[in-house]
Amino acid sequence: MFAVLSAVCYGTNPFGALPLYQEGESVSTVLFFRFLIAVVLLGTMMAVRRMSFAVSRAHLEVLIALGVLFAASSITYYQSFHYMDAGIASTILFVYPVMVAGIMAMCFHERLSRITIFSVVLSMLGIALLYRGSSGATLSTWGVLLCILSSAFYAVYIVVIKQADLSRLSSLLITFYAMLFCMVCQFLYSFTSPELHIQLPPTPRAWFFNCWLGLVPTVLSLEFMTIAVQRVGPTPTAIMGALEPLTAVAIGVIVFGELLTLRLCAGIMLILLGVMLIVLPRQFLPQWLR
Repeated sequence: MFAVLSAVCYGTNPFGALPLYQEGESVSTVLFFRFLIAVVLLGTMMAVRRMSFAVSRAHLEVLIALGVLFAASSITYYQSFHYMDAGIASTILFVYPVMVAGIMAMCFHERLSRITIFSVVLSMLGIALLYRGSSGATLSTWGVLLCILSSAFYAVYIVVIKQADLSRLSSLLITFYAMLFCMVCQFLYSFTSPELHIQLPPTPRAWFFNCWLGLVPTVLSLEFMTIAVQRVGPTPTAIMGALEPLTAVAIGVIVFGELLTLRLCAGIMLILLGVMLIVLPRQFLPQWLR
């Protein structure tokens, strides 16, 4: 359930980002305030609970790496919105469960069960059906490359959380430091970006969507994801990420008035089936999938 909640929350990124682009905010501004608000919220939660901010040097190095990885994933993902529809970018981003499974199998000798492989295949078929270009136009090569890079950075982020032995740290502390260093990376990136440097949000509407990005697809999503990885592992958590593009499609239909076609419905059903197979107890599965 934590993995499902994480995926749904993360899938709301376009809901916050696209209106901010309409307000004239640059990628650097959007991401900086997203992470700044996240750090303030997480720090306040820790202070209210009287939690310690102290971490060892070894843990600090891992947390810095997490911040760099998530910053790189966010920058490439948000930049891709300038080259393709957000829903399409979200569907391409979902190749990260395959990357996570591949990294765990090749680098850490994790056995891929038949149900895991079958669920990935179903989800990938669903993603393929969800994909659709605007008026049949060819997708931007640069946009696709940005999405693939974002997916790769996010896959490594998930694997590091599991393999770095952070079990002694609370998920809240992990997320706080990851977002803190992510914010620092984003601030530094803003000086190299050709876009405008970081500016204050221009309207109350912009502040609302900045706060949305800081809370829902950042604080809530990463907190839920960290808990899920620690409890069930990176591969099942990543497969639950199938709900991210599904959420993006739902937002596109409900909020931005995109058309819900039979093809989209078929893709959604395949994704849901893949997710359900992962969470079902083994005794309810066919023998050939156990």
